[in-house]
Amino acid sequence: MDHRHDRDAAPHVGHGHGHGHSHPHTHGNERRDAGLWATARHRFAHVLRPHSHDAADKVDSAMEASREGMRTLWLSLAILGATTLIQALVVALSGSVALLGDTIHNAADALTALPLGVAFVVGRRAATRRYTYGYGRAEDLAGIAIVLTIAASSAVAAYEAINRLLHPQDVSHLWAVAIAAVVGFVGNEWVARYRIRTGRRIGSAALVADGLHARTDGFTSLAVLLGAGGVAIGWSWADPVVGLLITLAILLVLKDAAREVYRRLMDSVDPAQIVTAERALLDVDGVQGVGQVRMRWIGHSLRAEADIVVDPDWTVARAHSVAVEAEHALIHAVPRLTAATIHVDHAGQGADPHAVLGHHHDHAQEVTP
Repeated sequence: MDHRHDRDAAPHVGHGHGHGHSHPHTHGNERRDAGLWATARHRFAHVLRPHSHDAADKVDSAMEASREGMRTLWLSLAILGATTLIQALVVALSGSVALLGDTIHNAADALTALPLGVAFVVGRRAATRRYTYGYGRAEDLAGIAIVLTIAASSAVAAYEAINRLLHPQDVSHLWAVAIAAVVGFVGNEWVARYRIRTGRRIGSAALVADGLHARTDGFTSLAVLLGAGGVAIGWSWADPVVGLLITLAILLVLKDAAREVYRRLMDSVDPAQIVTAERALLDVDGVQGVGQVRMRWIGHSLRAEADIVVDPDWTVARAHSVAVEAEHALIHAVPRLTAATIHVDHAGQGADPHAVLGHHHDHAQEVTP
């Protein structure tokens, strides 16, 4: 039985074809004797914090997350825009090439709000018969664009540093350059913290990556400050050398951002979430065992598939009711989970009802490298 709580469907018997139907990996004798108490406690918590699992409410939740992301992007754009304007005025006054490079970085960081903004807007669109899971993956595509922007920023930083080593230039109004560098660092670090915090709260890997990008530009601003200090005491080589060191720091941040986006594209989840889901399912009264549990991110929402084992003598209606409770428990236990498909198996000793699918799974194993 596959159960989808966000669809108004009558109880039915079906299969989740995404697993090999090996019967339970986690058995009922591993459950705590306090299963009934756990169920009662769960229902009491639901009374204190009621919510709905209707499709419309899930869409509203996703849209609220997108609105929060959009607010973060607009505020970040305003802060970085003001920072860029201040630095551009100092560049015109001092002729600092290093500060010019930092200004370009800040402008590029502000512009990364555009692909993310488009992704958040596209992600609000309802699912269709072609895009049955909706458009949440647009955020992952935006994450790729952000990673490429970070890579381009590191290349520009390296070029500017090497060019200044080969062709030193005099810089005037060092005090103004130093102030502009501090302004750049403070603006970028504030934006970085804000984006990363919001991204983690709403589950947006792209927004987290964009926050890491803002942090790299903050490091670049510090390089300008240290370089200006070196020039002030007569070390004309200080600024480009520090610029090269900061380029290495940017590459390290690039690695972290690329890994974050790569894991999201490859449907990676925290293994601890799987453990949490398995424990939540075992706490549901009537669940005798848990088989395979799968999860994947779609935008900043999680979806899950899980196999549970129930008494083979139960009616379809009773098994369906337990499937509803199982999905309900998962949604409560796993943050950002909006829907789950529950496949119901039984622990009977008769013929395996999944035998008809065996040759399909055997073929899949043959062609899978």
